[in-house]
Amino acid sequence: MKRLFVYILGIILVQGLSAQTTYQRVDSTKICKLLRQADKQATTLWIARQFLDKPYVAHTLEVNDREQLVVNTRQLDCTTLVETVTALKLCIANDKRTWKDYLDALRSLRYRQGKLDGYASRLHYFTDWIQDKVKMQLVDDIQQPNPPFSAVQTVSVNYMSEHPDAYKALKANARLVPLIRKQEQALTGLKVRYIPKSAVRNTRLLRNTIHDGDIIAITCNKKGLDIAHLGFAVWHKDGLHLLNASSLHKKVVEEPMTLYRYLQKHSTFTGIRIVRIKSK
Repeated sequence: MKRLFVYILGIILVQGLSAQTTYQRVDSTKICKLLRQADKQATTLWIARQFLDKPYVAHTLEVNDREQLVVNTRQLDCTTLVETVTALKLCIANDKRTWKDYLDALRSLRYRQGKLDGYASRLHYFTDWIQDKVKMQLVDDIQQPNPPFSAVQTVSVNYMSEHPDAYKALKANARLVPLIRKQEQALTGLKVRYIPKSAVRNTRLLRNTIHDGDIIAITCNKKGLDIAHLGFAVWHKDGLHLLNASSLHKKVVEEPMTLYRYLQKHSTFTGIRIVRIKSK
């Protein structure tokens, strides 16, 4: 009887969790298959490569009038790719293999201190994401040694509060804008070290500093923004490459050009920050 009660309670909990989640059956099937099949030692890159060629689609989280945990493995942008892969990596490394485990992991990454409490609880700026996940001991923010972390970014963010019409939730609810502005003000002035794009070369120092599967956050000097793009580090013989959900290629790819060349082609890109997923 006790075992039956626990089983029924488990069903109720999962159903309650799913009621706050937006996904399609193909998404849960994909996630559960990966959780079931992946070896506990599966690398971040192995997981990321399971999403190669998935279409790039922006704004896939902006589908509900009320904030819900959105799971979409069919269409990815640079942020949702990083969150999807990181959530899977944390689950697999810690031998957590259920759909609920994955939802818990994804929520813990996407929201401040892992608590979904409306649109403003989502971590919209990646600097904020990094700080919050470091506090939760889910990732490490790598800022040493110097070199190659020889440059300093002084964070200055206000893009969302200055362009509320560009965001569905802010456009629909002006009362959210002051909450976002307060978050921006808390981030502004923060100083972080990064590797300048001129130093992102095929050197022994960089190979020792950046590991395959590290999260690469591309810093920028575009007004009001901190990070322009995200992806995963992949070392090839000719140097460092980026596995990312690419708006240029319209899909998830391992960029054929080196990251050095990629950075040089964008005048607003200034360099890279490195974030390392923590796993047992």
